[in-house]
Amino acid sequence: MSNFKFTLPFTTTKPTAAKAVAITPIKKKDFDGWLKKQDKALQTLAENSGFKPGGKSALIVRNDKGGMSSIYILVGDTLGIYDVPGALCEIKGQLSQEFIDKHVFTLSTSKLSKNDIENALIGWAMAGYQFDRYKASTSKPAILHWPDKAGKKRVEAFAQSLYLVRELINIPAMDFGPAELEAAARDVAKTFTAKVSVIADEKLLEKNFPVIHAVGDAAGKTRRPRLIKISWGNAKHPKLTLVGKGVCYDTGGLNLKPGQYMRNMKKDMGGAAHALSLGRLIMALKLPVNLNILIPAVENAVGGDAFRPGDILKSRKGLFIENTNTDAEGRLVLADSLTYACERKPELVIDFATLTGSARAALGEDVAPFFSTDEKTAKTLQDIAANNDDPLWNMPLHQDYVRLIKNSASDLINSAAPPGDLIYSALFLQQFMSAQPEWLHLDIFAWESNGRPGRAKGGKDTGLRSLFALLESRYG
Repeated sequence: MSNFKFTLPFTTTKPTAAKAVAITPIKKKDFDGWLKKQDKALQTLAENSGFKPGGKSALIVRNDKGGMSSIYILVGDTLGIYDVPGALCEIKGQLSQEFIDKHVFTLSTSKLSKNDIENALIGWAMAGYQFDRYKASTSKPAILHWPDKAGKKRVEAFAQSLYLVRELINIPAMDFGPAELEAAARDVAKTFTAKVSVIADEKLLEKNFPVIHAVGDAAGKTRRPRLIKISWGNAKHPKLTLVGKGVCYDTGGLNLKPGQYMRNMKKDMGGAAHALSLGRLIMALKLPVNLNILIPAVENAVGGDAFRPGDILKSRKGLFIENTNTDAEGRLVLADSLTYACERKPELVIDFATLTGSARAALGEDVAPFFSTDEKTAKTLQDIAANNDDPLWNMPLHQDYVRLIKNSASDLINSAAPPGDLIYSALFLQQFMSAQPEWLHLDIFAWESNGRPGRAKGGKDTGLRSLFALLESRYG
């Protein structure tokens, strides 16, 4: 499970005329003008097919012998990352798999901006992603010839990182515990000659990461808890630290989750997948930052060594935490990690975590809430996300609620009664941040429940592209 270099659905070999299928994008604002210039037969075909803004997004035109002539697709005035997958889904619905296997698609880019081309190609890659490690046979994705104007390095960097986050989340926990997450981190780091260090098992206690150790201690001999660190970049560049919750499976501990909520808990390391994948993108595109990635990797299991409701744990920061719910373990492993992140005095700390059900109750599955200690950064990120097909919503660090996580028996409790756990958990994490670094916290779902074009059912990138756009605007 340590090979995370993916084959993307592109080719640099130019197809012969017989094997090439041309796709021409038309922006919705240009549709009426385009249609008027077409002959009567094509106008009638478009009308009869429902090919128009708000209708069908793909039109297949055949010649008088019934063969393929051309394909037109409708895209947004600013081409979004999911425009091409939507049209491609319609195209594939009208073509046989045999046809797709034998042909190569080409994309007309003459009317597209550089950003449009980039989004079109990333979208094509997303449409081609399949989680097929456990399938005896799979269908071949549609292959696209690289357009001449394509920024190949940038598109590949995004596609590889977005595939990575999905793949890591999708692998079942039986094959992906803390050790396998470490192997994945090493695989990514090796690609960019980044340094990896790991503090595991009893060493966590020796090095003063007691809460990470407590959460993962019951998982058995082969699934020992660990803190994974990747370091990359020039020491003279601004310090950036990414932190990702790496709970490889979450039973809820002794406060066991109900079965319907435990079904997809292989995705509870979705925060780690996002931190690692965003880090991969930063390294691939050589963003000028001094990067650290921290992943507390554990399994929240039930056993004789499991931490209990009512236990009081001393954290790396020295704050005592009464555990009121063993199913609020993610914020515990992040507590030690965020304290450690602040010790090197970075400029910015970003953490990702599949943390609370109340985040989904508040904003649904697609929109991820985020918290920021800087109002200007929060506004910038929300504006970026609104225009990036990657929605995020700023939530308040309402300080009056801190009283709800205080406790007479200890400094803090890890879980106050809902509703409000979305904010309470963020405030809990903030107690482990020092005053210096700017901080962004994302409470993500990291899962596509039903499946849509470009968003296969299963692991999903959430906020990753918006965060990279923020970092690129800040450091690029």
